[in-house]
Amino acid sequence: MGKYFGTDGFRGEANVDLTVEHAFKVGRFLGYYYGKDHKANIVIGKDTRRSSYMFEYSLVAGLTASGADVYLLHVTSTPSISYVVRTERFDCGIMISASHNPFYDNGIKVFNGNGCKLEADVEKLIEDYIDSDEDIIPLMTREHIGKTVDYAIGRNRYIGYLISLATRSFQGIKVGLDLANGSATTIAKGVFDALGAKTYVIGNEPDGTNINKNCGSTNMKALQKHVVENSLDVGFAYDGDADRCLAVDENGNIIDGDLIMYICGVYMKQKNDLSNNTVVTTVMSNMGLYEALERKGINYEQTKVGDKYVYENMQTNGHSLGGEQSGHIIFSKHSATGDGILTSLKIMEVMLESKAKLSELCKEVRIYPQKLVNVRVKNKSDVREDTEITDYVSKLGEELGRDGRILVRESGTEPVIRVMAEAITDELCEDIVNKIVTKLEEQGHVVHE
Repeated sequence: MGKYFGTDGFRGEANVDLTVEHAFKVGRFLGYYYGKDHKANIVIGKDTRRSSYMFEYSLVAGLTASGADVYLLHVTSTPSISYVVRTERFDCGIMISASHNPFYDNGIKVFNGNGCKLEADVEKLIEDYIDSDEDIIPLMTREHIGKTVDYAIGRNRYIGYLISLATRSFQGIKVGLDLANGSATTIAKGVFDALGAKTYVIGNEPDGTNINKNCGSTNMKALQKHVVENSLDVGFAYDGDADRCLAVDENGNIIDGDLIMYICGVYMKQKNDLSNNTVVTTVMSNMGLYEALERKGINYEQTKVGDKYVYENMQTNGHSLGGEQSGHIIFSKHSATGDGILTSLKIMEVMLESKAKLSELCKEVRIYPQKLVNVRVKNKSDVREDTEITDYVSKLGEELGRDGRILVRESGTEPVIRVMAEAITDELCEDIVNKIVTKLEEQGHVVHE
């Protein structure tokens, strides 16, 4: 990870960690970098945060000042940016979003011309430019200044693409959608309505400050209640920029990313669509997923946390399915990044083709209890280098043995250490996590708010 760019772009509190000056400089550099031998064409989308408009204008100013033409998709999803860049030959794409974070945070995600997350070496060049005291990039003048184009049609083409992927009509299926008051509000309901579903929607009234607030994939209670009270067949929850999806079965039970990968992996194997008979996961996936995949004769590989690492593995090895427990699921035949709405369509396909309820499709998976605590710390690198902490975690792991595992890692986007324990009982998970958090406090790393 760099100084500004983490596992999922440049993210932080708006006008505190990520400022309009930062955004302007990111735009200045990208317009220059992609416009060295031609006029750069760059597409921008945003989520519904109040600050997203501010950052959009800052990026546009920087890009056009460097000579780039900018195409605006307005409020749209992160995967739609990847799709439009990839299919319409833009030089790069920018998504303004802090994903699942609260409204006061924001971020800048950059995609290269292949619709993939920007290369680390280019991110480093941007960081060097941001910190440089001397501006070496010329300001364009006269006809060389870039233009701005309303390009909502790009989002509409993406919607059409999603609709085209469905294998059956959704006629007669009652579907609940939690749009997280975010990007999905401009896309998801239209897709499900077009496919014939009877769609029940919540989290669809964004006001700039309520994105992810008590809704969406980070807070599933509202959707669980919505599905049960309305006797729905299935429910889907997205995050702020709609690159994640979690589901709720007809009984109101949460179907997380691990279960989604199992359901889709088994189905794809049956259809001979699971390349290399392999599912790519991150180290956060549950032991129960691996046991269930093994019983079905399906292989798996692990990466670091972050859908960019999952996709890198898939691209390198030719795998077709991968993802994260949090709901970033990648179907490489259709997308170069996690896509929440696409994921929900794929789950619908499995249900309809299998003529099975969602609860029935994952009943063979035994998910082990997990406990995850996010600990805000003074300095993540100090924790990483504290041998008292690392030795203590190793000791606890040895005591746990084959009955579980412990994972302590840094957040890629926040000053947070994530402490996770997985074991045969909830009580054991709770005990392990509490011990590690207490050790962090004793070592003076924890920020008390």
